[in-house]
Amino acid sequence: MRVAQVLLTALMASTLVTAPVQAAVRPETPPEVYGGAWPSGHVQGIAVDQKKGYMYFSFTNLLVKTDLEGRPVGSVTGFTGHLGDLDFNSRDGRVYGSLEYKDAKAFYIAIFDVDRITSLDMNAEGSDVVSAVYLKEVVDDYSADMDGDGVFDGDTAKTADHRYGCSGIDGVSFGPEFGRRHGKQKLTVAYGIYANADRQDNDYQVLLQYDIDNWRRYERPLSQAESHTSGPGRVDGKYFVRTGNTTYGVQNLAYDGYTGNWFMAVYKGVKPRFPNYSFFVVDGSRPAVRGPVEGQRQPEQGELLSLLHKGLHDAASDVWGWEFGGQYGLASLGDGRYYVTKQGTTVEDGVTKQTATSELYRWTGRTPAPFERVQ
Repeated sequence: MRVAQVLLTALMASTLVTAPVQAAVRPETPPEVYGGAWPSGHVQGIAVDQKKGYMYFSFTNLLVKTDLEGRPVGSVTGFTGHLGDLDFNSRDGRVYGSLEYKDAKAFYIAIFDVDRITSLDMNAEGSDVVSAVYLKEVVDDYSADMDGDGVFDGDTAKTADHRYGCSGIDGVSFGPEFGRRHGKQKLTVAYGIYANADRQDNDYQVLLQYDIDNWRRYERPLSQAESHTSGPGRVDGKYFVRTGNTTYGVQNLAYDGYTGNWFMAVYKGVKPRFPNYSFFVVDGSRPAVRGPVEGQRQPEQGELLSLLHKGLHDAASDVWGWEFGGQYGLASLGDGRYYVTKQGTTVEDGVTKQTATSELYRWTGRTPAPFERVQ
């Protein structure tokens, strides 16, 4: 009897000790993460660190770090350019994002040492949180004098300049070499593309791949008054995906380890001869094929990628796609679940602020939308 009482007492003590710990465990993937309200530009992209339990939001001119319960942990402010899509690099624990300074003809990958983001309003230039790598290939295409008049027409869609209609960069994602599901991990950067229905050379999404193993030699502190040009002199791959012209190209790019494919969320295009879908999927199982890049002023060959032959199909243009969101933030969790971000606005004390809410979805592959909410 006394032994039984001792055992019962020990069991009750164990329960009392372990129960509060179990109750305090935070769900790894909550159905919704709120990014807060900020006096900024609208949300551009997100990145997720599942292991440490953080989400990162780009709000055009600042980066916000929250935990997965939506509580702000820190922010990086002071960007005078356009901070776009983000992705988390699990290999080095840092966040990478596209960063544009169109007036200066300077395009970078901004690299955030996110472990150092521990308070609000950390300055992008006054701390060691942000470094930047210059992308010469993007600069060359953006500033190309395509009509040969010797004049760069600047940041405008109504021009013959800008090779492939390049407006800069936006979508970024880590993933394997195209066509090799278990290939070497590289950083893929998507061009922004101006919407222009009068051109024939802007119907492709352009994707650059970089091997970043030795990129630390290029990294420089961010100096927005004096643009640096430290970066790789060439790309490790330049690829073309024919979708029809879109409005500012791939807004959010995400490699999905669950399907082995690449997701591209876009603002719809304006050309009537294309279906102008809002969501495209690159078939990750098919390697690039050398072929003609159609519509160029001079005949050109390039590395062509294939859209996944599922979803909606426009027979006239032979373009496949879906109708879905993701333009404001899209992150794959690698197991068939994804965070998709919606943007909004709110007014606080007379000030209009931008908001972001990332909602959990799962892949279905159905048409017209290939995802469904996880409640």
